[in-house]
Amino acid sequence: MSTTFTLDTSTSRANPTPAPMKRLTVPAIRARKTEGVTAEPIVMLTAYTARMAQLLDPHCDLLLVGDSLGQVVYGLPSTVPVSLDMMCAHGAAVVRGSYHAVVIVDMPFGSYEASPAQAFESAARVLKETGAAGVKLEGGEAMAETIAFLSARGIPVCGHVGLTPQAVNVLGGYGARGRSEAEAAKILHDAKAVAEAGAFAIVVEGVLEEIADAITAAVPCPTIGIGASARCDGQVLVSEDMLGMFDRVPRFVKRYEAIAEVISGAAARYASDVRDRSFPTDEQVYRPKK
Repeated sequence: MSTTFTLDTSTSRANPTPAPMKRLTVPAIRARKTEGVTAEPIVMLTAYTARMAQLLDPHCDLLLVGDSLGQVVYGLPSTVPVSLDMMCAHGAAVVRGSYHAVVIVDMPFGSYEASPAQAFESAARVLKETGAAGVKLEGGEAMAETIAFLSARGIPVCGHVGLTPQAVNVLGGYGARGRSEAEAAKILHDAKAVAEAGAFAIVVEGVLEEIADAITAAVPCPTIGIGASARCDGQVLVSEDMLGMFDRVPRFVKRYEAIAEVISGAAARYASDVRDRSFPTDEQVYRPKK
């Protein structure tokens, strides 16, 4: 499946159609970090739809089709109920809407943990059905064998350590990890294991700043922080959090806009126009041609 889809402006509301250009690659992302230094930090945001991908794509190096869509799009209480069908459908939409960024897709809970073979079957389906360049999976040392298995078979993998939302039932919540010496040491060990297994990058989520700094210094591949450290090799946020779509957001989120207020205000004005019959006007109705 091609990763250079464009949208036909005669049939799609998504406009304008992106100009064709060469898409970034996983090796190019990996190469951003040379001898432990990343001169140009990696920019990653989440995307779940073709139109959002179009808007974000020119500004991002990576677009993550995150299993956070369970909460953001479907209103689920956690990422645990998210299915492979959901990830494939949204992943394909994001690939169609982008042309520049590397698109990676989260492996949902239950699709990869049982064995490397199960993970390969799931990841191969994701790449075939979406056209994405790679997958992301949560877990440290326990997933190292799986990461190595996938990487050796042509499936690029982004790791994810620290706060791992799919393990919320074990962790007992979404609080920052690494407050004890033992947990901090384990997170660092997990990151090293994931890097040694062949991950091209590692998301470091919800850990104390000093742990993120230690991981970034210790692993050869780029680290992408979320609630971690400004000294990570890149950063990622859930786009809807960054855009101000929700009333409550984690403390590590910076809101760059208040889109929820814009949408609510537009809907209120539309409702008022409908109720007082000032919409539609002559400009929005069809009349016989003279």
